[in-house]
Amino acid sequence: MSGIAVITGGGTGIGRAVALKLAAQGWRVMLAGRRADVLAETAGLHPNLAPFTADVTVEAEVEALFGHAVARLGRVDLLFNNAGSFPKAMPVEEMPAETFRAALEVNVTGMFLAARAAFRVMAAQAPRGGRIINNGSVSAQVPRPFALAYTVSKHAVTGLTKALSLEGRAHDIACGQIDIGNAATDLSAGFAAGARQADGRMAPEPMMDLEHAASAVLHMASLPLEANVAFMTVMATKMPLVGRG
Repeated sequence: MSGIAVITGGGTGIGRAVALKLAAQGWRVMLAGRRADVLAETAGLHPNLAPFTADVTVEAEVEALFGHAVARLGRVDLLFNNAGSFPKAMPVEEMPAETFRAALEVNVTGMFLAARAAFRVMAAQAPRGGRIINNGSVSAQVPRPFALAYTVSKHAVTGLTKALSLEGRAHDIACGQIDIGNAATDLSAGFAAGARQADGRMAPEPMMDLEHAASAVLHMASLPLEANVAFMTVMATKMPLVGRG
């Protein structure tokens, strides 16, 4: 199965890997992100990729993104709701309120705005329906030390996924969530060198190739709308998630 996809945070990391994986399978993909140069570089890697500069926290820019996708590509079959922010690690007593708000603005409000725009398009198009895949995190299940804002935001994404899945039934819109643990990206590179554990130690953590996360998203995206992966966890096998704490 292939179709038309929108990927937020599509210029780097997981977004880029998923975009390339989808494009190779015949999907036409609109890449969204804040940095035009990075998006253009990624779009240049495959003819099925097209860039669009947008900040997911700005409502008008999100609406423009989906308007452009429909105008250029005709419809939207998939949203990979991927854009996110990981604040600097710090104890809760040192965390500025603005740091907390900023994490929620990107990781929750931004995901909501993109999901709402996709939902509107998918419910109205003919044939109607589509799929939304939210990029959660294993932190939506178990927190890391000194990552309160990120943890709270990713737990909220789980609620967003469940609510969208419920409301989507009436419009043939499927919604699922992928929780990824220790995929090798620039964002997670420090974990391999040493990450703080629940007992306060710093210890290196096993990593997995980013391609495995991209393949998992491709599997979710390729299902017919009558089937849905509601929640999937894909992680480095030996990372200290199970039993963390």
